[in-house]
Amino acid sequence: MGGAHSREDMISDSDEEYEDENEEEENYQDSKDETPERSSSGRRPKTPSSVDEVEAKLKTLKLKYGSANPPNPSLKNAVKLYLHIGGNTPKAKWVTSEKLTSHSFIKTSKIDGQDGEEDGDESEIEEENGEAWWVLKVSNKIKVKVGVEMQLKSFGDQRRVDFVAKGVWAMKFFSDEDYRNFVRKFNDCLFENTYGIESNDANKVKVYGKDFIGWAQPEAADDSIWEDAEDASFKSPQSANTVRANQDLREEFEEAANGGIQSLALGALDNSFLVGDSGIQVVKNFAYGIHGKGAYVNFDHGNQKSASKLVHSTPKKALLMKAETNMLLMSPMTEGKPHTTGLHQLDIETGKIVTEWKFGKDGTDITMRDITNDSKGAQLDPSGATFLGLDDNRLCRWDMRDRNGIVQNLATSTPVLNWAQGHQFSRGTNFQCFATTGDGSIVVGSLDGKIRLYSTNSMRQAKTAFPGLGSPITHVDVTFDGKWILGTTDTYLVLICTLFTDKDGKTKTGFSGCMGNRIAAPRLLKLTPLDSHLAGVNNKFRNAQFSWVTENGKQERHLVATVGKFSVIWNFQQVKNGSHECYHNQEGLKSCYCYKIVLKDDSIVDSRFMHDKFAVTDSPEAPLVIATPLKVSSFSISSKR
Repeated sequence: MGGAHSREDMISDSDEEYEDENEEEENYQDSKDETPERSSSGRRPKTPSSVDEVEAKLKTLKLKYGSANPPNPSLKNAVKLYLHIGGNTPKAKWVTSEKLTSHSFIKTSKIDGQDGEEDGDESEIEEENGEAWWVLKVSNKIKVKVGVEMQLKSFGDQRRVDFVAKGVWAMKFFSDEDYRNFVRKFNDCLFENTYGIESNDANKVKVYGKDFIGWAQPEAADDSIWEDAEDASFKSPQSANTVRANQDLREEFEEAANGGIQSLALGALDNSFLVGDSGIQVVKNFAYGIHGKGAYVNFDHGNQKSASKLVHSTPKKALLMKAETNMLLMSPMTEGKPHTTGLHQLDIETGKIVTEWKFGKDGTDITMRDITNDSKGAQLDPSGATFLGLDDNRLCRWDMRDRNGIVQNLATSTPVLNWAQGHQFSRGTNFQCFATTGDGSIVVGSLDGKIRLYSTNSMRQAKTAFPGLGSPITHVDVTFDGKWILGTTDTYLVLICTLFTDKDGKTKTGFSGCMGNRIAAPRLLKLTPLDSHLAGVNNKFRNAQFSWVTENGKQERHLVATVGKFSVIWNFQQVKNGSHECYHNQEGLKSCYCYKIVLKDDSIVDSRFMHDKFAVTDSPEAPLVIATPLKVSSFSISSKR
């Protein structure tokens, strides 16, 4: 499907009133974009049966042409409330839920059900246990904790906000002042609910730090670095087609997999790999995607001792090494938790697991929660024998050779990996995920939302530490040149520019030095409230990443993330463009809602772009591969249609 605006842009004050309270939302369908605000002209209008009904309809029409003042001046915080029904089907539309009602922010610990407290703006209810949150209450229909899960989206030019609260709602305000007051109060309540302290300038400095005050006050931040960082190749006449808004996604291949796919390992050479419940399926790389059933490696082959443990714990991480002839497989010790005490090394050419490695330091077994290559292109190095490891409070480099430089005997039952470099932090860093640049610099995301940058030379002290926005970072990626970082949270993506100008006037990245106080505010990538609701309450953003480039001078073109059955794709250049339409009339951090969605029949395991070398002349981007537990599909982004 296309851009996200088509189902939500305008609400007409003459929309029909919602009468059927039991009408259910229709299932999301991957059809042509339908405008939910479609007119009801296809229905035969009812003939008013009384003068009262005629008068009521005239009053309704008057709202469309009357002044901006509310019809009942005595009603505080007056709004008009709308409900969206029909999902993305041809019947999708906004309907009027209440022509005139009011909203209030209250502080309480009782969110579900009625507490009996009096309505009133900013009324605070003291709870016995001392734990209370700001809640938005609208009429008697909505009572929801103020949080990022609401996916609130504001439309300044329409004096309107949309949000999710057991459905998709919109409120239209009767004056600009009312609209601005609501947005300000909502943001203050969000800050307090997130950090547990009052929203004021002093506390924002305490949370973000004085160097990152632009994150709390984006209007005061220096945004020029975003424009300076735009790739010149996008502005050239020859490549103008690469950012056309009407690019289409064309499915090239789809086929069933051999077993329940758990992870996806894309290769830059001849093959890619689908890691499933019982083994690894080898597929061929083509210019239009991955296709063809090749060899299948069962986990019960090879070394029986090490393989038997894999049968009971499907690998959740697969890392290609040694010019893609070897693969490291990482299986969690406990279902639902990522930590493990070791990994298995698979020789792809023979199809056998050749050894089981253990993580150890100073004679003690330790755990790791994630592994990654030394750099973006390290899997293509035929002599590579090292990789990076991450645990809650550890960042290190592992070496599969012994300390004297001699490769260890892989016939040994449980060889121990050598801790070649790294640091074990004494205080709780709560590391969650990490990634590397083309030169081997490291970016690490944490449970508290912080994103730290480490140079190629030191894992002990971060060169730059970006503050969190209140949500844990569950996945992180970085461009090959290290200029851009993409962090994943459950409800939004955060895009950070690492460029800064040092005291000598030189442009550097935050991996090479402290960025000082001229730091650009980040940009957020979000789903619209409607798409967020359709994705499902239990579905979260996962594994957001850039398209795959391993050559200096080339710029990644797209960003992709998964959420439930959705694969969501943003145009990278469009997100960076400060004049992009999404950013008009926005307050606070700039949020981009322009994306494409691919909908699958099952929850998506992973979505990744193939290596840039597989791009073809009629497609500016390498194919996108989408894996569900039972199928794998490949899509081209075409510039022809």
